[in-house]
Amino acid sequence: MIHDMIDAAIGRRRTTLILMLVIIVFGILARMSIPIEANPKIDVPVFVILLAHEGISPEDATRLLAIPLETEINAVEGVDEISSFGSEGSARVIVEFDVDYDLDDAMVDIREALDRARPKFPSSTEEPIILEQSTDDFSIVTVNLVGDTVSDRILFRYARELRDALESISSVLEAQIQGDREELLEIILDPDKLDAYQLPAEQLISSFNRNSRLIAAGSLNTSEGQFAIKIPSVIDNAQDLFDFPLKVGEESVITFADVATVRRTFKDRASFARVNGYRSVGIAIRKRSEANLVETVREVRQVAESFRPSLPKSIQMFYSQDQAPYAEQQVVELQGNIVTALALIMVLVVGTMGLRSGVLVGLAIPFSFLFALSLIWLMGYSYNFMVMFGMLLGLGMLIDGAIVVTEYADRKLVDGYTKREAYSMAVKRMFWPVTASVATTLLAFAPLLFWPGVSGKFMSYLPITVFAVLSGSLLYALIFGPTLGAAIGKPSSRAIDAQETYRIMDTGDLFLLKGFTGFYVKILKFTSKHAVMTILVTVFILIATFYAYSKSNLGMIFFNQADSMYAMSTVRARGNFDI
Repeated sequence: MIHDMIDAAIGRRRTTLILMLVIIVFGILARMSIPIEANPKIDVPVFVILLAHEGISPEDATRLLAIPLETEINAVEGVDEISSFGSEGSARVIVEFDVDYDLDDAMVDIREALDRARPKFPSSTEEPIILEQSTDDFSIVTVNLVGDTVSDRILFRYARELRDALESISSVLEAQIQGDREELLEIILDPDKLDAYQLPAEQLISSFNRNSRLIAAGSLNTSEGQFAIKIPSVIDNAQDLFDFPLKVGEESVITFADVATVRRTFKDRASFARVNGYRSVGIAIRKRSEANLVETVREVRQVAESFRPSLPKSIQMFYSQDQAPYAEQQVVELQGNIVTALALIMVLVVGTMGLRSGVLVGLAIPFSFLFALSLIWLMGYSYNFMVMFGMLLGLGMLIDGAIVVTEYADRKLVDGYTKREAYSMAVKRMFWPVTASVATTLLAFAPLLFWPGVSGKFMSYLPITVFAVLSGSLLYALIFGPTLGAAIGKPSSRAIDAQETYRIMDTGDLFLLKGFTGFYVKILKFTSKHAVMTILVTVFILIATFYAYSKSNLGMIFFNQADSMYAMSTVRARGNFDI
């Protein structure tokens, strides 16, 4: 069946080459569409649960919030580790699941455990927040607005307008303002007036809470239809609060304006944002998981620059923590390494096999890369440094099969066979050796697919890329390469020289061989004659290599040490200092 498939592929040359062209075009489209990132995107099986309770101490937060929740989460299946800690005003519980556990099911289990623990919390505890950790949770760029001479209200207003404009970008998931404060209405009660009107402060608070709400009062059925009835009593602006009635007498109505002063202000600061020494309001941009990092940052900059003319001269805008240059640098450098390696390989192949045969073999490289990119794109992966490293790793291995088939076909062309016969015979003869060669290489990378944990998910991009690249090379070496050879193949001068070498070796006149070939043949003859000694020397070198490495005490690290692009310093003060 394999022979029939090979004959059909080479015999239907146009169909085979059109299929090859379709794969190449699809690979180019995949390269243009695939998201570009600095690091692989992986799902981290970690959830952080935030339990806020204003004014609670760290000890009480642990006892009343964290421990009841931990008790319920311990019963959840698939949990590997639970850690928690209490702080002033809140508690935080971190839950880590098994890496193979479905994250959607994990989220459902966490919510059910939280519902079971909720009755054990104090009644004034705020609504819990569940945060799912992801490699996409970090901002890709921050847009900063700086204006030391501008009031907070003006700076925040422009920041909110810019945030709304940035969130309109389809690839932006969230634009979060940093360094702002929530605006509110502050009520300052006058104790003397409260005493004069005989109004306790508790009555003002309870009256306000009872009346500032929207009450649904059912519906009214009439001959014209059914209408919903509501009793609105919501405070929309400051004037509503001024006119709020507190006490009604026979001839007068006492309102908030009579006993209190109401003004617009901001909540007390919980954090500060400063960039390059200046007070700043930052807008941190998070992209969607399927979005291209570089393109998203470019769109963010375009929208921000179009917003710049509307800013006052006293407000400056600039960017920080931009991940795009770092991602582009990685892509450009690794692509440069791939192109350099490709050029060196092409020079070597053309120099040893001739121009025509060298081009036939060299075409395996772009075809295999485009084939691999197509598969990676269809699998939903991004174009990151692990993918490019896998391509670079497979670069030297992917042309082996094409070299073997082309070299064998050259010999048959020298023997007088037609191009179609020569390449057909070459594929049939070398099908299993080439397949076995690629399969053994793939098996060497197969264990990496079963690497457990988050590290295994991170490293899985490497074997998957190598699998895709070598699968494309096998397809080219056995189908598309021979079809091209049957169309444009020609016996190279090196193949004629090699035929003469084989003739000399058959006759035993080794002294006629010169140069490197003669030297290599003499070494091969000696090692074949002393096979046992050759095997013993090989085993000795292998053992000595492992022994020498173990004695060097070089140690092991997961990733090599490199200079970081960014650094973060966290400063904590002892005692009860304010912000």
